[in-house]
Amino acid sequence: MLWLRAEDPFDTAVNTAMEALDKLHTTAESHHRVLVIELMGRHAGWIALAAGVAGGADVILLPEIPYALDVVAEKIQQRNQSGAQFSIVVVAEGSRPLGGEAVYQAERDVGGVARLGGIGEVVAAQVRRMCQTDVRVTVLGHLQRGGSPTAFDRVLATRFGAKAVHVMAQGTVGHMVALHQGHITTVPLSDAVSRPKQVPLDSDLVRAALGLTICLGNHRPDMVLA
Repeated sequence: MLWLRAEDPFDTAVNTAMEALDKLHTTAESHHRVLVIELMGRHAGWIALAAGVAGGADVILLPEIPYALDVVAEKIQQRNQSGAQFSIVVVAEGSRPLGGEAVYQAERDVGGVARLGGIGEVVAAQVRRMCQTDVRVTVLGHLQRGGSPTAFDRVLATRFGAKAVHVMAQGTVGHMVALHQGHITTVPLSDAVSRPKQVPLDSDLVRAALGLTICLGNHRPDMVLA
């Protein structure tokens, strides 16, 4: 068996989230509000991190970095004191506080799988209480999973398909077609499902976010890069 992984194209999902952030900036700035946007990201914060950096978020919360509420509140208050009077907070749905758990809905998916959702409202309530400011929440939900694919994802799907046909003709089984360091390759299914592919805390995108003074919700940003 050969698997072709082509669902939920990453670049398209990030672009959808980025466009939403661009639009939310307008109302956040004009109404002096904190806007929390909850994005996909069950165990990994790739979409939240990429969209947050591209869309100019002030705070990005990821499953890989449990957040401290006082650090988030401090970032928002610093922006208010500097005259910005608004902040954009991006939250991956699997984010959790230090010492806490991710937020799940009461209703489960078919098959009994726990359904994530609600962390945006939780963070908004916490920020509202600590900062005494107007906070609103947007949950993109399934908007990120459809629509017109970007050119990158269309070309990527074509490359996947071509590679899949080639390796099937060779008789390769038990593998998945994948993109690795810019090249199309195959990965054993056992390796592909062995563990979630989370955001490395020493990645250049994490470093870029910290360099832009984006708050990642941790007490000491330098610890992330240790």
